[in-house]
Amino acid sequence: MEEYIIEILNFSKKYKDRIVLKDINLKIQKGKCYGFVGINGSGKTILFKAICGLINPSSGYIKVDGKEVGKEVDFPENVGMLIEEPGFLPNYSAFENLKFLADINKKIGKNEIYAALKYVNLNPHDNKSVKKYSLGMKQRLGVAQAIMEDPDILILDEPMNSLDKKGVKLIKEKLLELKEKGKTILLTSHIAEHMEELCDFIYEIDDGNIEIME
Repeated sequence: MEEYIIEILNFSKKYKDRIVLKDINLKIQKGKCYGFVGINGSGKTILFKAICGLINPSSGYIKVDGKEVGKEVDFPENVGMLIEEPGFLPNYSAFENLKFLADINKKIGKNEIYAALKYVNLNPHDNKSVKKYSLGMKQRLGVAQAIMEDPDILILDEPMNSLDKKGVKLIKEKLLELKEKGKTILLTSHIAEHMEELCDFIYEIDDGNIEIME
């Protein structure tokens, strides 16, 4: 029997007179990788934010791990996310930034933060401030932040944005490793090749609707 870790039921999101997403129905299987494609403004990021509890639906609902987001739980537990451009405190190091975030939930300590930074090829002992990082380094830091608490679900909006070829290869390898470990991954990318290599299912969001791509 298939086990669904995320259930999206009759989900719609409207801003004033504009319907961004309408009556979305989707069930996400545990341990699979799902890709979402669509032009800018199609609603991919809105859907991801709704799953993470960052915005409320206009109608319908989303359940994560059997709990309705916004009612039974404000922010679903066991979700790591990278949505839009990662925002970090520019005058602090990578480790310090992740430590500030880790202290909110108090689930992990410095060893787990060190491991997450190493996982994306960043030096955990580098005291350089994040403002001196390249865009690619900041993006890898964003991935480290998403994975550092070892969540079962990863929500990654353009995780390979701003990365050079070496960085793209690294993140693809790491995402495949995480999928092998049973993580459920939702991601967006503008590059079809990345989707085909990583995803079990690919959906297109267009004109507020969602359809699986053959």
